[in-house]
Amino acid sequence: MTNPAATNPAAAEPAVRTAVVTGASSGIGEATARRLAAEGYRVVAAARRRDRLDKLAADVPGVRPVTLDVTDQASVDALAASLERCDVLVNNAGGAFGLEPVAGGRVDDWQRMYEVNVLGSLRMTRALLPKLVESGDGVLVMLTSTAGLVSYEGGGGYCAAKHAQTSMTETLRLELCGDPVRVVEIAPGMVMTEEFALTRFRGDAERAAKVYEGVPDPLSADDVADVIAFAVTRPSHVNIDRLVVRPRAQAAQHKVHRVASGT
Repeated sequence: MTNPAATNPAAAEPAVRTAVVTGASSGIGEATARRLAAEGYRVVAAARRRDRLDKLAADVPGVRPVTLDVTDQASVDALAASLERCDVLVNNAGGAFGLEPVAGGRVDDWQRMYEVNVLGSLRMTRALLPKLVESGDGVLVMLTSTAGLVSYEGGGGYCAAKHAQTSMTETLRLELCGDPVRVVEIAPGMVMTEEFALTRFRGDAERAAKVYEGVPDPLSADDVADVIAFAVTRPSHVNIDRLVVRPRAQAAQHKVHRVASGT
């Protein structure tokens, strides 16, 4: 019998696994794109800000920049159509907008949070799930938050969106039982990135800084990317259902150790 690898050397070469990371222009998404590229994945770094993606691709071999708006179905469909394969999908695009109590909540903020965090993840999952199954060993990562597990004052809209993502993740794991796709939820606690708190407070840098004031060593984007890479690179029979990661200084949503300045 003829050995295909002997007549076609390319047949002996394993396919390079492809990972799609949304929200890859900054923060956790960018760090995850860098880390998965270092792990040997061909990374599709997707986000709205193409200039940042182009810089990332120039810095990191194996990264392909793709302009993507997860709130636009046509944009999502275009990305899916451009892919020959998808082995890993990291639904990272999201964000928090505002910190008003429910009674003073802005409907447009709530709609935006639901549109990006929840429906954005739904659009991406629907578009790429067939390719994840076709890969024979797909991994779907949902980047949620401890806000999706425990609510807090002022976080009504964000907590509602993240609870919805958590519910979607749990449902997907049930529905895909028996299919060759692992469904992973990564739920970070306090992570200090350049934009998260600044976006939540609509550009108010002083309010954003107070979130982390006195907290020794909040998590970094690289810390979360490290956890994502760990979950994705486990053997194919090992599923990390949910991994909650916080800084040591944060025992719970409402229990954070802070150090007074000058001590």
